[in-house]
Amino acid sequence: MGVAGSKNISEADIQEAATTRGSIRINRSDKIVLVQSGAQFPDDSLMKEAEKYYRVIPLSGIPSRNNNGYDWQRSKNKEEIPKLDMAFRLTAAKAGAETLIVYWGVLESAREGYATKTISWVPIVGSLLPDEEQQMRIRLKAAIIDVKTGYWEMLIPEVYEDEIQSAGINRKQKDQKQVALLKERGYKRLIADIQTRFEG
Repeated sequence: MGVAGSKNISEADIQEAATTRGSIRINRSDKIVLVQSGAQFPDDSLMKEAEKYYRVIPLSGIPSRNNNGYDWQRSKNKEEIPKLDMAFRLTAAKAGAETLIVYWGVLESAREGYATKTISWVPIVGSLLPDEEQQMRIRLKAAIIDVKTGYWEMLIPEVYEDEIQSAGINRKQKDQKQVALLKERGYKRLIADIQTRFEG
């Protein structure tokens, strides 16, 4: 989750935030707003997992844009533009949701250097994957935000890894299955961690 600069932050604001403890509670069948940062729509596999327990309202994680550019690029006075977190909270409040969940996910692949026996993990860009024995892992993090107060907590589930061997003729199919498997495991863990930590 990014940190937005503001001229209006005072030392008193920091002290108040440090001494005020918030809390987040999510009950089964509650409405939640789900946002995948940088994506038009949350991943279907996470939607399906979350919908087993909650009433899910998906929102785009891409800032609104028109022919003149993004909102913050069009305005000469940045104070006129509502902060993105405030816009999400307002939308969630209008939908009757008390909790906003924004999540980030990164798929990484690795190849082993046989000379050094080191493993270098790199993010996967598009569908380009290493052309050899492949290790892959998924990293997730989620900001669980109370819509009314803005209080939030960060949740980082267990990292899941998988390794496959494939030949050129079946590599694409195996790559897709590996990605789907990692997403399924990662998303199940994310929802399970949300239940363990926040269900009241």
